[in-house]
Amino acid sequence: MDLVILSVVVLVFLLINGFVGYVAWRRTQSADDYMVAGRQTHPFIMALSYGATFISTAAIVGFGGVAANYGMGILWLVFLNILIGIFIAFVFFGKRTRKMGHNMGALTFPEFLSKRFDSKFIQYFSGAVIFIGMPLYASVVLVGMARFVETTLHIHYYVALIVMAIFVAAYVIFGGIRGVMYTDALQGSIMFFGMIILLATSYWMLGGVVDANQALTNLVNVVPASATAEATATGFTGWTSMPSLGSPFWWTLVSSLILGVGIGVISQPQLVVRFMTVKSNRELNRAVLIGGLFIFVITFGAYVVGALSNVYFIQTTGQTAVQAAGGNLDKVIPLFITAAMPLWFTYLFMVALLSAAMSTLSAQFHVQGTAFGRDIYETLVQKTGGSSVMVARIGILIAVLIAVFLGFVLPSSIVALGTSLWFGITAAAFLGIYVAAIYWKRATKEGAIAGLVSGAMVSLLWLLFGFKKTAGPLGISQALTGQSTIITSAPWPTVDPMVIALPIAIIATILVSFLTKPPEKEFLSKCFQGIDSSKGK
Repeated sequence: MDLVILSVVVLVFLLINGFVGYVAWRRTQSADDYMVAGRQTHPFIMALSYGATFISTAAIVGFGGVAANYGMGILWLVFLNILIGIFIAFVFFGKRTRKMGHNMGALTFPEFLSKRFDSKFIQYFSGAVIFIGMPLYASVVLVGMARFVETTLHIHYYVALIVMAIFVAAYVIFGGIRGVMYTDALQGSIMFFGMIILLATSYWMLGGVVDANQALTNLVNVVPASATAEATATGFTGWTSMPSLGSPFWWTLVSSLILGVGIGVISQPQLVVRFMTVKSNRELNRAVLIGGLFIFVITFGAYVVGALSNVYFIQTTGQTAVQAAGGNLDKVIPLFITAAMPLWFTYLFMVALLSAAMSTLSAQFHVQGTAFGRDIYETLVQKTGGSSVMVARIGILIAVLIAVFLGFVLPSSIVALGTSLWFGITAAAFLGIYVAAIYWKRATKEGAIAGLVSGAMVSLLWLLFGFKKTAGPLGISQALTGQSTIITSAPWPTVDPMVIALPIAIIATILVSFLTKPPEKEFLSKCFQGIDSSKGK
């Protein structure tokens, strides 16, 4: 490790980010600036901020490690990320969210839902879900970056964790969402080119696209570290094919990793709020191509490199990638880069991962702070004005402390799992009522509350008692029922909470809405004003 070169690279990167954050701070003068960037964001900045927030070290380090264990079946998530996370999100959700958010004067996602259904309960309950649940997601992003630094630069994991958290917190607390989005655009650009270089270099090193993919296919008899000696018992069929339909491998890969993240992206609070930062639908139209290209390059590159790392490690060590990483999925990508790439690329990719982590963390800390300040504090005490910004900054500090604490205590191989769990929780709690909010005028306040609460509670209960990966380590089900999950027969212990909770939330929203009085037409006309005639405006 060349400390001089490393120090110069990191110092330049941090100084540039610090300057961008300073510019954002100078331009932040009001609550609107702090929370929705004055609704005047350029489409390029919005698209890169959305993409960089969506794709973090969780995608590169966490899901790259998942690809090393499950193979290229994870590439279905790339398809869903672009189809749902970009095209459907921007075209069918973003435009209506932007216009309705402007009509209602909403500055946060919980406030958007609250004003659409005329319910303060929805605002502070949604804010509480975000503030209490999102630290898990923030912590695994921190873990992903810290593991890379630990593995490649031999800097203590805890030191890396704390230093990065402090730096990100500083420019989010002072710069608000302008600071977040400006630095996101810079960091997203670094991520984009870093991933292109990594993917191209990996294929070149393994003999080209055709030879590398064929070598991975030929490893069909080498089973993943998480499979039993009898690979068919878990459903493993090869590194370049999907697991057997309905098998434990299939349920984990599809229900938790692909569907959980692929669908859950629609209702991510830190992404939804970006739709409200642009002034017209034209900006959203222009952002689709930029965002789609960005998501494709980052996710496709990370997942393919993760899967191909097995070829490299089998050839050089005789072990699979996960075995070479000591069974920790979160160390696969860092170990591959350290072992296979030249030193200069290690430093370059460290900056790319710093960018990925910082862009997502900044958005997470910002949305947790605004949830605490505007959606919980301001709603409960019924006090508006500059105090909500001050309380939001306090909320950001609290969120950072919680994320760092979780980074100290979370187990190994947690990055991808923690990400998918958070995406699934938000889908269960918010997706049903979010769709109803922008498309179904018959949806009532009572129906929305029923969907929100049932989705959140059923998701929590399944995490504690039904989903083996969380219920087992927590031990609550074992203590109360004498078994790790309340249902032990396959496939239920491997079924993601979202698969159970989201349908229940949707049904609750529909049934209760039909059983309660419809909203007033005058109220709805204010929310939906200009929606049908706002094309291109």
